[in-house]
Amino acid sequence: MRPCRSILQTKYRQMAFPHDGKKFKKGQTGNPNGQPRKLPALDKLMADVLGEEKDGITAGEAILKALRAKATKGDVRAAEVLLDRAYGKPKQTHDTIITSSEPLVIIRTEESKPKE
Repeated sequence: MRPCRSILQTKYRQMAFPHDGKKFKKGQTGNPNGQPRKLPALDKLMADVLGEEKDGITAGEAILKALRAKATKGDVRAAEVLLDRAYGKPKQTHDTIITSSEPLVIIRTEESKPKE
């Protein structure tokens, strides 16, 4: 024997599925224009901003010159940013010394999962 539906459950079901259990007709979507874009393409926006000229120097050049000036004065972070952008970040290596004769068991945690 099926449990009896309450009036609220029946009313909710009629509101959620007004067309015989189907929300939309076949081939019809509830969002015809899709999700609205929040920002223009980031690469175009960055190119526009960094390409703006002031006193004959683009914003990108001005930023690089400011970073270079800071790096030559001893700012390690500025030097790191410049070198990482120019040559890429160095690969990190890990040395592991195993002294046990037992089999090695590797346990992957959420933090150690590779980024995709």
